[in-house]
Amino acid sequence: MPAKGDRETVTYHPPSGHSSTHPSAARPSVAPRVIVIGAGCIGLSIAWRLAAAGSTVDIYDRGTAGRGATHAAAGMLAAAVETEPGEQALLPLTLDSQRRWPAFAAELEAYSGLPVDLRTDGTVQVALTRDDVEVLRSGFEFQRGLGLNIAWLNGAQVKEREPWLNPRAAAGVLGADDGQVDNRKLALALKAAALKAGARLHEGAAVEALSLTAGRADGVVVDGALKPADVVVLAAGAWSRQLAGLPEGAVPPVRPVKGQMLALRMDPAQPLLRHVVWPPKCYLVPRLDGRLIVGATTEDKGWDDHLTAGGVLALLEAAWRALPGVEELPIEEMWVGHRPGSRDDAPILGPVPDVAGLVMATGHHRNGILLTPSTADLVADHILTGRVDPLLAPFGIGRFQGPSANGMRL
Repeated sequence: MPAKGDRETVTYHPPSGHSSTHPSAARPSVAPRVIVIGAGCIGLSIAWRLAAAGSTVDIYDRGTAGRGATHAAAGMLAAAVETEPGEQALLPLTLDSQRRWPAFAAELEAYSGLPVDLRTDGTVQVALTRDDVEVLRSGFEFQRGLGLNIAWLNGAQVKEREPWLNPRAAAGVLGADDGQVDNRKLALALKAAALKAGARLHEGAAVEALSLTAGRADGVVVDGALKPADVVVLAAGAWSRQLAGLPEGAVPPVRPVKGQMLALRMDPAQPLLRHVVWPPKCYLVPRLDGRLIVGATTEDKGWDDHLTAGGVLALLEAAWRALPGVEELPIEEMWVGHRPGSRDDAPILGPVPDVAGLVMATGHHRNGILLTPSTADLVADHILTGRVDPLLAPFGIGRFQGPSANGMRL
């Protein structure tokens, strides 16, 4: 690892033309000492940006880096086809991050020397029955009304793109700008990049509490000892709510959302699928190495980590109805993950009112991989400059407080 004074620099361009200053923010005179809680894709990417910019960065994780929700994800970058009614406020951020992905991936691969397998060949939603077509058309009209780059496909056009799909496939929607990245390779590359930039990673080191002095976060407690910092970034995913020492207004309303998933093994030379495909009741994500990811259930069952017969059966049946050839494929792996779902299923980002030095980067729910570039750039920019970008501003924890906030508590 290079010495601090000999670090290789990374080409980091803070967002321009979108910046505003938080009332309590002041531009740091020197690069701050930062502690990042959580070593998933969000925490690692922020740590990489900050360390490359000259900050002293320590990352603490209760487990192994990249083995939480990042490891369990499918890696889809589906800002278009995943947009649902009620999520319009999130769309500018997801589209911004999707646009950043090609440059972010190229930079990360060059800096880390590791691949992330970014693919930008589009996502195809598929309808199999007449009822499916009506549901698909409703979503298509909604997404098209938002100006998204999507196209309607008839059954023949769907099968031209993916000939091994069920011959009864009646219609589809192509999200041409959507794609995927291998989330597990992403985690390895981000870990390597953060370490190369000079960040220090502490695995198996649970943060016991946030330290506050006169209303300011000044470090964290690990193994009974204070680890001082100028800024603390809470990026612990579904575990973020469990951090002791948070004032009441700074406790993020984040809960674990269980997801069961599995991977099948295709012949990489003759894969059954080439695009990410969304048939009814599941999604199918083909990897370059021949793995076919099948996901995912969405269950509010707390920290339950059991695979269930019903969950696996539902996924396999949905996959088989869309892609009959899966019945011949071996099952390679099955797993459970816990998405960090916030009260409104949007991320919680940026500074915390009345707690100087504490920055949130959590609650990404199903969009953690998609939102990694924007989260890393915008949160790092805030820490380094004091600015709160307008893309970041709507997602502060303050939206859950006051008369306009949803009264439900988690």
